[in-house]
Amino acid sequence: MEYTITWNSLPKNLDEMKALPQADLKSPEGTAALTVAVLCVYPENAEECYRMLDFLRGPRPLSNMEKQFIRDRFMDGKNYLARSYFKGATPKNEYKPDAPFTLVFSDSAAQIAEEGYKILNVKSGGADSPRSITLRNKPSTGEWFLWEQMLLAGIRIPESQDAWA
Repeated sequence: MEYTITWNSLPKNLDEMKALPQADLKSPEGTAALTVAVLCVYPENAEECYRMLDFLRGPRPLSNMEKQFIRDRFMDGKNYLARSYFKGATPKNEYKPDAPFTLVFSDSAAQIAEEGYKILNVKSGGADSPRSITLRNKPSTGEWFLWEQMLLAGIRIPESQDAWA
């Protein structure tokens, strides 16, 4: 099954994110989409990105080690990583997505999650295989929280940085 989420603009801070309908965290694909959008904030404001991720993670805030992992992935000018998941973002256009900002998620029969968890995949314009996001449901509230994301692995560099392009 495929799930599509589209926004006219991306949130820049926690208040803007909370104003989006997906911030009710009632659907796994909504939480997954917010995760991608939040990671786009990191290059401009790391601390705000962490605050937004903590909201998406619910009762399990980021550890210092997880913050360091995110910081390491964005080093060396890799500010394009999160943008690469939006429709139209490719190495040719420096991973600048088309507006409106559209994300397409799919679930796979090959990836079976435990009860109460959901694994969604999203394609990057710079990778050959999709990347996964795992969400966890909190039964008492019906909310879906970010459990794990595999979005910050390496992808092809933008063509402007590629000596072989």
